[in-house]
Amino acid sequence: MDQAPKLLDQVRERIRFKHYSIRTERAYVHWIRRFILFHGKRHPNTMGASEVEAFLTHLATKGNVAASTQNQAFSALLFLYRDVLGQQLDAVSSVERAKKPERLPTVLTRDEVRTVMAHLDGTNALMAKLLYGAGLRLMECVRLRIKDVEFNRLEIMVRDGKGGKDRVTMLPDSLAEGLAEQVRRTVEIHRQDLASGYGSVYLPNALARKYPAAPQETGWQYVFPASRLSVDPRSGKTRRHHVDEKRLQRAVKAAVRKAGITKPASCHTFRHSFATHLLESGYDIRTVQELLGHSDVRTTMIYTHVLNRGGKGVRSPLDVA
Repeated sequence: MDQAPKLLDQVRERIRFKHYSIRTERAYVHWIRRFILFHGKRHPNTMGASEVEAFLTHLATKGNVAASTQNQAFSALLFLYRDVLGQQLDAVSSVERAKKPERLPTVLTRDEVRTVMAHLDGTNALMAKLLYGAGLRLMECVRLRIKDVEFNRLEIMVRDGKGGKDRVTMLPDSLAEGLAEQVRRTVEIHRQDLASGYGSVYLPNALARKYPAAPQETGWQYVFPASRLSVDPRSGKTRRHHVDEKRLQRAVKAAVRKAGITKPASCHTFRHSFATHLLESGYDIRTVQELLGHSDVRTTMIYTHVLNRGGKGVRSPLDVA
């Protein structure tokens, strides 16, 4: 008689059924395991809202986790009870929330962006310029596929961005030639992979079953492929994935240091700078909202802080004649 799958295996199966990303899978499994260990390895079926509250409160008060981290843990436990165990948690109202700091985004000036870019080269430089020039998130850049770059219209289609949304943003004219050369190199790598019996790429949301030939088509290949083949942790198939995002993160961190910039700048700072510089140039905030893919214009409005002079536009009495 077959044994019922273990709880964490059930979690993984349900996550994959709902087509969540492997990052979400790893995060949810991590938090569910910590929740169980926190309560002395009790099965979640024997626990409920009070135990969830105790765990989340512990994260905030003893673990000193960020608000986003606590919310991720909460989402994992809600998923466990609702989607795996088929239970509805009672109102979880008394959880002590980790305080979410109200911080303005770090923004580089145009000169600072140019200085950082000068310390990058090759593919890293091209990817960083896409983050700044098109307002892409880091993972949107590394997951970019050949078919989603429209050179004739100088457009990039961002598929399945944050919140599962698609959007269109610009392809900077100054990057078109370099990106076209990158695509040509990728096509040649794909040709060699096919000749070696590989050449299949990961497709999201069961598209590979719907379109069996698509994983080997050129258009579906990542614009920025990994340097070597690897084994897909879910399917076990040997494929060429996209480049590891940590490579660009390390390169940007080093470039910021070499540029002598003391701001806590990262890859995401380029996206913040993209939005800020567009608004400084007079572009409508709704246009910037669409380019960034924000659902709510209030999210975009955080960038308007730079349109004011220091001190919210108030002139210091020291400067008044």
